[in-house]
Amino acid sequence: MLKIFTLIKRSLKNSFDNIRNEQLKHNLLQAIPFWIGSVITGFFAVMYAQVFAWGEHLMNFIFDWHAWMIFIIAPIGFVLSWWLVKEFAPNAKGSGIPQVMAAVELANPKEHRKIRNLLSIKIIFFKILSSVILVIGGGAVGREGPTIQIAGSVFRKVNEYLPDWWPKISKKNMIMTGAAAGLAAAFNTPLGGIVFAVEELSKTHINYFKTALFTAVIIAGLTAQTLAGSYLYLGYPKTNDVSLMVMFPIILVAAAAGILASQLSVIMLKINGWKKKKLKTDKANVVFLIICALIIASIAYFINREVLGSGKEIMERVLFTKDKHEDWYVPILRMLGPALSFTSGGAGGIFAPALTAGASIGSVISGIIHLTPNETNVVILAGMVAFLTGITRAPFTSAIIVLEMTDRHSLIFHLMLAGMVSSIASILVSRHSLYDVLKVNFLAEIRSKNEQNPETHSKGE
Repeated sequence: MLKIFTLIKRSLKNSFDNIRNEQLKHNLLQAIPFWIGSVITGFFAVMYAQVFAWGEHLMNFIFDWHAWMIFIIAPIGFVLSWWLVKEFAPNAKGSGIPQVMAAVELANPKEHRKIRNLLSIKIIFFKILSSVILVIGGGAVGREGPTIQIAGSVFRKVNEYLPDWWPKISKKNMIMTGAAAGLAAAFNTPLGGIVFAVEELSKTHINYFKTALFTAVIIAGLTAQTLAGSYLYLGYPKTNDVSLMVMFPIILVAAAAGILASQLSVIMLKINGWKKKKLKTDKANVVFLIICALIIASIAYFINREVLGSGKEIMERVLFTKDKHEDWYVPILRMLGPALSFTSGGAGGIFAPALTAGASIGSVISGIIHLTPNETNVVILAGMVAFLTGITRAPFTSAIIVLEMTDRHSLIFHLMLAGMVSSIASILVSRHSLYDVLKVNFLAEIRSKNEQNPETHSKGE
């Protein structure tokens, strides 16, 4: 009897070990593609950041050398950036976040082949090239949104290259995880990447991909830090010794920034709609782009050069120097620049320009009501959260990103308040975010093209 019991026990143990080993092997195989995608994403994020920064430095160098050169490089940059996207990768235009949102929605058994129209190696190349050329030409665009589409493309390609015997991985989870890793690597904000995936992209219960999401964000962030060093996107602004009374200016700035950001979104969508209806030929588009470029060049030459580029230097100056209060018209310029650049048809994001616009609004209002330097810093950060929320309608993502990029964890309630006030105020102008509308447009275009040409979605890149 004892021998029988021992045999049964040994048999059960062997079976359990085999099951455990098989499960471990399965989990490991499922994790490896996320790890590979994260490392590649971290590399691309750092490389892209350096190339983009080089483009901004080149633009500033040319402007400092001979300011009138902006009237030459701006039209060339706008037209060339648009032409590259139009000719070679139409879905590389703009930010890239709406494309990723559309790809997540297409990640179903019937439509998953259409994802390659939005996420591909070709998209990565022309996204980087077009956006860098646009910023050299003075375009008010950023690199963070494009990094998210680049990361989504990387993860999608890794998933595509898996052999048939590999355990199946959800395309939707792979793309969402890639987007989160891209944001984390672009801003060095791991929590921001996780919250972005949950708040902006996910309609799936997070338990289904939380392990992959957390590990991908960590690995992408560590890869970026290994290559670029440990850094904060902005630094450590002084915010100590601020009373609770600062909540009132925060509410004021958040409401103003939310309304203005939502209005900016509406204006950009109207410009896109007008272009689609009126500008039927390439010649008409080129004329429009040259006019936009010359408007930006004229403002930079005659009024204020701060209309150019992503605007990161504005955020750094108002947060870290004594020159904290912008002129009243700077927020207008920092909205006009992205409006003309983002609708140009070239590649380029709106995350950094949105943060800059919010910072300038907080700076102006702080000067009007005579806040102390530290209170001004708090209100500027609140303005950044509020304007980004007005564009994205993702208040928690916006608050966490600004919190992580400045390491001001003591301001979590101030920043969340700004995000919530902005979210409510922005609805007064438009119920839908810029990204949601653009996502719907991308989906409509892709589905329409595939209905007209059913063979195209089955072809390789």
